[in-house]
Amino acid sequence: MINENMTKENDVVIIYSEDAPVFFARIEDISPDIKPDWYNVKLLILKVPLQTVTWTLRDSYIDGAEFIMDGQKIRMEQVVCPDKPKTQNIPGISPQKQNGSGTSNVIFLADLKKK
Repeated sequence: MINENMTKENDVVIIYSEDAPVFFARIEDISPDIKPDWYNVKLLILKVPLQTVTWTLRDSYIDGAEFIMDGQKIRMEQVVCPDKPKTQNIPGISPQKQNGSGTSNVIFLADLKKK
């Protein structure tokens, strides 16, 4: 049975090869394999061109444990959206508007190109 804390379908993960980030992917499907404690994990790789792959993984690998694939150390880590976006100084936009405390939160990209 799938562990409650395990990365789930629709989660975004980052895939590392030899401890270097390689690509992001969204988990499309996790289904049990015929081998106990193994799962078929369908990933939508989020790079151009889009492609899907299915990896057969143990639940611990889905949770972030390192494994070997084609002689390479691979690790999958769930991506968690930060609670609060980091403030970035955008030329020509007041800090109040950048932080959402001004009268408008809309930034027109065409206006930025003119400056």
